[in-house]
Amino acid sequence: QVQLVESGGGSVQAGGSLRLSCAASGDTYSRYCMAWYRQAPGKQREGVATIDGSGRTSYVDSVKGRFTISQDNAKNTLYLQMNSLKPDDTAMYYCAAGGSCYRAMNYWGKGTLVTISS
Repeated sequence: QVQLVESGGGSVQAGGSLRLSCAASGDTYSRYCMAWYRQAPGKQREGVATIDGSGRTSYVDSVKGRFTISQDNAKNTLYLQMNSLKPDDTAMYYCAAGGSCYRAMNYWGKGTLVTISS
């Protein structure tokens, strides 16, 4: 079993920055792949970024160059540094974990809300 707890959401103006954190606990093997997803009001959930146990990362095109996913294994914490934020980044952000970045995530946090004003 894996538990994920997000924090760090908030309201900022466009152009600002936020850093999201996800505290993870439980079976390490089951969280080889860690990811951030988001869901904006009225839209489908989308994958934002992934990182695997080897440190390989991937990003959706809309956040490339602005967001950085990282993890501190000693602290069992996943991060998402978000810079140059845009109103379109407004969404509930979810931390997720799974055994592979090529399969569906098995574990989800409850989310943290990010609101970007213009």
